[in-house]
Amino acid sequence: MNFNTLKILFIVDLIVVLFCVILGQFQWLLNTQLAFISSVLVTIGSYYGYKKNVDSRVEDHVNDDDNYDELDKMDDKYDLYSPEVETIEQKEQYSKEEIKEAMKPIKQNYFANFKSGFSGMASFYRLSGYIFLIICFFFLNNNGYLHIWSYMFGFLIVPVASLVLSLYSKSSYNTQS
Repeated sequence: MNFNTLKILFIVDLIVVLFCVILGQFQWLLNTQLAFISSVLVTIGSYYGYKKNVDSRVEDHVNDDDNYDELDKMDDKYDLYSPEVETIEQKEQYSKEEIKEAMKPIKQNYFANFKSGFSGMASFYRLSGYIFLIICFFFLNNNGYLHIWSYMFGFLIVPVASLVLSLYSKSSYNTQS
């Protein structure tokens, strides 16, 4: 995660804390803060889980002698976009059947793709964030402190702020281009 993103998330959270304190709603404060912390832990856990997954896959491909990786082989099955220059006649030699076969969705790698994505999805960091979320929810519910709207608001601070930051960064990138 970007440090600026975390800084903005905590600024938004500070505004929520001040709003709850000014209104004297300490039940809202407890709900929003526990939900916010849970959401941050899940987000950071997801980031580190997927980062670890990508790093391990990159390390596996760095050691290959072949510069043409598996993704390129799947996307460019007939080597149509290789850096080597081919004549038009060579490109036209592919039959219609081969083209139809290339257009079919790739289903044989479904399990391999699921397995590689599952390690990022079920990382220890992400699961610990979800466990914290569940514990906080049951703590608030069992002790009579749960206010579902403030809890949902606190939980949505991270995804909504991340979405706004993402849209803002894309729009500022497009204006610079």
